[in-house]
Amino acid sequence: MLNQIKGLHHVTSMAASASTNNRFFTDTLGLRRVKKTVNFDAPDVYHLYYGDEVGTPGSVMTYFPFPHIARGRQGTGEVGTTLFSIPEGSLGYWTDRLTKAGVDGLKADSAFGEKQLHFAGPDGDGFALVEVKDDARPQWTGNGIGEDNAIRGFHSASLRLRDEGATGELLSFMGYQKIEEKDGVTRFAVANGNGADFIDVETMPNISDARLGAGSVHHIAFAVDNRAKQLEVRKALMDTGYQVTPVIDRDYFWAIYFRTPGGVLFEIATNEPGFDRDEDTAHLGEALKLPSQHAHLRSVLEEHLEPLDA
Repeated sequence: MLNQIKGLHHVTSMAASASTNNRFFTDTLGLRRVKKTVNFDAPDVYHLYYGDEVGTPGSVMTYFPFPHIARGRQGTGEVGTTLFSIPEGSLGYWTDRLTKAGVDGLKADSAFGEKQLHFAGPDGDGFALVEVKDDARPQWTGNGIGEDNAIRGFHSASLRLRDEGATGELLSFMGYQKIEEKDGVTRFAVANGNGADFIDVETMPNISDARLGAGSVHHIAFAVDNRAKQLEVRKALMDTGYQVTPVIDRDYFWAIYFRTPGGVLFEIATNEPGFDRDEDTAHLGEALKLPSQHAHLRSVLEEHLEPLDA
């Protein structure tokens, strides 16, 4: 069993409109845009990152906004819901805030003894806020939400699968322990994590496969401290029979990817070097940052890409 993985690093999804996506995460949810860059493989498409003040691993939601992309179809083989941690007692504040903002899909319930509020993103994305006692992670309050209510980072993510078996074994190999099962959902937790410590597996044997599109999670990333730990994980996964990519430099972290038995794309990402490697912390996410291989396209991209609010 591995011990290098420290919880979630980031979750990356698809969107249709960059400006709508930006407003939702900064204005409605109060997160900070910590990086405005482009897709490495499609530089005419933004890659937008939202999180806490510095983009701490375990807090970062990222998006590829493809204009005119079709809406995704929910199903198995994908991340179903991404859940954020909020302070205990703040669910009423968020219910009022999201209602006034006209957010769809509001539904309050509880799971594993925790109160939560489900809601939909602009493209039908599945989200929830979960009240967590004594989550001491720093919060971003620069967008008008006080520290008593502000999002602390991820709480968990759920995987929708036809069968838990092989993916459950993978999670156990990655250092997660099965801690509870209720109503067809199995909760896994990693010890000594970064606060974004849970993965819930929803078993749905009679549901059709998901179709990737706007509102779909493209991949989910798990955090390791550094490149040495990442290489240890890569070797262990390959020794177990997984097809893992070489290490890829993503400017703000190094990444490896592999496909799980249930069809979900997993990434292992390093906590280094971080989002302040090319911007001062006070100005994160303000300027368009380009990977070196796309720097020569700056004038074209600045004219082509949809303008975003500050």
